[in-house]
Amino acid sequence: MQRTIRSLVLARIAAVATLWLTAASPAAAQNSHWGANYFPNVTLTTQDGATVHFYDDLIKGKIVAINLIYTTCTFACPLETARLAQVQRLLGDRMGRDVFFYSITIDPEHDTAAVLKDYAAKFHAGPGWLFLTGKQADIDLISKKIGLYSAPNPANPDGHTPNLLVGNEVTGQWMRNSGVDNPKFLARTIGDWLNSWQNPRKDLKSYAEAPPITLDRGEYTFKNHCAACHTVGKGPLIGPDLRGVTNTRDRGWLTRFILAPDKLLAEGDPIAKELFQQYKNVRMPNLALSHEDVAVLVDYLAKQDAAPTPSAAPAAPSASTPAAAAAAPIVEPYLRIQEALSADTLTGIKDAARTIVSEAAKLGSSAAPIQTAAGEFQQSGDLKSARAAFGRLGDAIITYARTSNVSIGSGVKVAYCPMARKYWLQRATTIQNPYYGKAMLECGRINTGLPDLSK
Repeated sequence: MQRTIRSLVLARIAAVATLWLTAASPAAAQNSHWGANYFPNVTLTTQDGATVHFYDDLIKGKIVAINLIYTTCTFACPLETARLAQVQRLLGDRMGRDVFFYSITIDPEHDTAAVLKDYAAKFHAGPGWLFLTGKQADIDLISKKIGLYSAPNPANPDGHTPNLLVGNEVTGQWMRNSGVDNPKFLARTIGDWLNSWQNPRKDLKSYAEAPPITLDRGEYTFKNHCAACHTVGKGPLIGPDLRGVTNTRDRGWLTRFILAPDKLLAEGDPIAKELFQQYKNVRMPNLALSHEDVAVLVDYLAKQDAAPTPSAAPAAPSASTPAAAAAAPIVEPYLRIQEALSADTLTGIKDAARTIVSEAAKLGSSAAPIQTAAGEFQQSGDLKSARAAFGRLGDAIITYARTSNVSIGSGVKVAYCPMARKYWLQRATTIQNPYYGKAMLECGRINTGLPDLSK
C-alpha cells in the first residue's frame, strides 16, 4: 500500500514538473494550442480608431493583461480600471515596450472608439494600454476563449465579474486574477513571474534595516480600497487628494458618502454632483464597506489631517524675490480669509483685512484698490457680504500683481469658480472654494498664471 502511494506521489510530481518545464519553454509554447490555433484573430478597433487583429497584433509574442469593461459600469469597472492604472505606474517604462494592457468593452454598441478614448483619459491610460471595441459576436468569442466570459447575473449590479487575465504568449504561461487585487502583486506577477524572473535584479536592503511593522486598520483600509484613486497630501489622481478632508467636510456627510456614494449622487446631493463633474464624471464606486470600516477609515484620515504638513523646500533666490517679499504681507492675510470662508466661518477675517489695509498703504497709490476692497470687510456681518467683499479684494490683488509684475509667492495658486465666475488665490493643491464653502468646496479648477481681469 505504501509503495502504491509513493508511486502515485512520484508520478504526480513528475507530471507537474513536466508541465512547468513545457510551459516555460518558448519552443514548446510555439507548438502548443495556446497560440494562433487557439486565440481568435478577429478585428477590433482601438480608442484611437486604429484597426487591429486580436492574435496577430495584440497577443503574439507579448506579455499582456486583459480585462473586460464597459464605460457605463458604476461598480466594479471604475475600481478595476483605477487598479490597472496603479499597476501601470508601477511597471513604468516597460508599458508599451514589453508589457501591454487591453481593456475590451462588452458594450460595443455604446462604447465607440471616441467614448473609449474619453474613458481612457479619465484614468490616465498611457502608452501600451489599449481600450478596444468591435462586433459583439467577436467580443463574446474572445471573452469565452480567454475565460473571462460570465453569464449576466441579476444579483450582480454590474452584471459581470472583474477578472483579469495575464499571460505571456511566448512561454505559454497564463493566469487569471482578480482585477482589483493588490497592485504590487499584480505588477510583480505581470512584470516578473510572466517573464520567468529574467529582469535585472535590484539590490535589496538588509532585513536588519527593515522598520518595525505597525499595523493600522485604517491605513490598511485606505490602501486596499481608496489608494487606487486618492492620495493623502500627494495631489489628486483619478479622484481628489484627501488631505484636509476631515477639516472641510462634516463627518456625518463624509460617512454617508463613503458608505453609499451612488445613493448621494442619485439623490442630487450638491457636493456629490460637484465632485462627479469636477473629476470627469468618474463615479466613485460603492465598495460595500461596513459602518465599522468607514469609521476606522475616517479616523485614519483625521489622524493624517492632524499631522503637520511637510514644508516645501525653500525656493531658489531669483530676480523676483524682492517683489515677492513686498507682496507677502498682503497675500498672507488674504489667504487666511480664503481659508476661513472655505470653512464657512468669519473668524479672524476682519483682523486679516485690517492687516491688508495697513500693508497696502505702504505700497502707494497703485495698491489703493486693495485698501478699499479690504476696508469693506469691517461692514461684513455675514458670509454672503464677506464673500462679495472677498471677490472684490481678490480682483484688486490679482490686478495689482499682474500690472506691477509682482510675484504672488511660492506655492500660491490661482483658482477659478465657473459658478461664481470669480478667481481667487489659495495655497492648497486641491480646490477650496471660498465662494460656496462646504456646500461646493471643490467646485472650480486651478488656473495657469494670473488672469487679465480687464477683458
